[in-house]
Amino acid sequence: MIEQRIRTPFTDLVGVRHPVVQTGMGWVSGARLTSATANAGGLGILASATMDFAQLEQAVIEVKGRTDQPFGVNMRADAGDAGKRVDLLIEHGVKVASFALQPKQELVAKLKDAGIVVMPSIGAAKHAVKVAGWGADAVMVQGGEGGGHTGPVPTTLLLPSVLDALRGIGSTMPVVAAGGFFDGRGLAAALSYGAAGVGMGTRFLLTADSAVPDAVKQLYLARSLTDTVVTAKVDGMPHRMLRTDLVAELEESSALKRLGPTTRRTLEFKRESGMSWLDLAKDGRSMKRASGRSLGQMALAANTPQMLKAGLVDGDTTAGVLASGQVVGLLDDLPTCEQLIDRVVTEAADVLNRSATYLV
Repeated sequence: MIEQRIRTPFTDLVGVRHPVVQTGMGWVSGARLTSATANAGGLGILASATMDFAQLEQAVIEVKGRTDQPFGVNMRADAGDAGKRVDLLIEHGVKVASFALQPKQELVAKLKDAGIVVMPSIGAAKHAVKVAGWGADAVMVQGGEGGGHTGPVPTTLLLPSVLDALRGIGSTMPVVAAGGFFDGRGLAAALSYGAAGVGMGTRFLLTADSAVPDAVKQLYLARSLTDTVVTAKVDGMPHRMLRTDLVAELEESSALKRLGPTTRRTLEFKRESGMSWLDLAKDGRSMKRASGRSLGQMALAANTPQMLKAGLVDGDTTAGVLASGQVVGLLDDLPTCEQLIDRVVTEAADVLNRSATYLV
């Protein structure tokens, strides 16, 4: 385990040794991966969107039992019980609260009053400006190369647009760049742009500490740079995932043909989550207000947790989907989190030192 070699405003803000974040991936970023990342000096983030409240509480307790280092929890800002989850983070002294969507202003204030770092994920410069005005401490910017829900703008263009927008309002809020990062060269490039760290999802999914089944990991490792696709047929929003027979079938199917499977998975999610129909309706209404999705898209969204679980937990690629960033085509090993972070930071420091020799 290496000592700190790169210090940034983000490492100072969060209290981690290295400016590397393991992003909150549903069904992937559990207690084991989060704590392994934290112990390696990065910021591990629990993904709570696929956990009910009791599961989240147990996961937080487990992480605290595995590490004494800072870690975070990623939450859905539109969840019906978001306020209750915020109280849980405060009670357990979680260091960072990250959000997949813009959090409500009152949640930001409550978290900050409790000393918790607030880091929303954003996909446009105007959103960074908005959350900065609400008092967010940092933002994560994911470009179109990233896995899961993603936008059309690549990181190389989105990142400078966000940095410029924040500079324009006089904000020095640290920016973490995500989407397309997997090694030290990427970290060095992000720092050169003006970011204060990088977030990586697919790279951490493909580690020895990830709980994803080994057979599924090997499926990822066998893929090339062109083996991902962005589709809205899973949950109504652009979602980058591996090309599989199931994804190809979904792309070609009609809304009517998807109705039966959608209904079945909604029932499965209701049963596993323990939510009532009223709770599901409230949650859906909340998501609709926050994201602006149509009722049809909201029906599709009920598919996502079960389809991701089938692929990433059960290893059934005939019934499940596999979220993935484009970097999957450049990965060929399964290091531990410690090995990964050590080599990313070491390579980044070396790249930055070599680059300095070009100065005259």
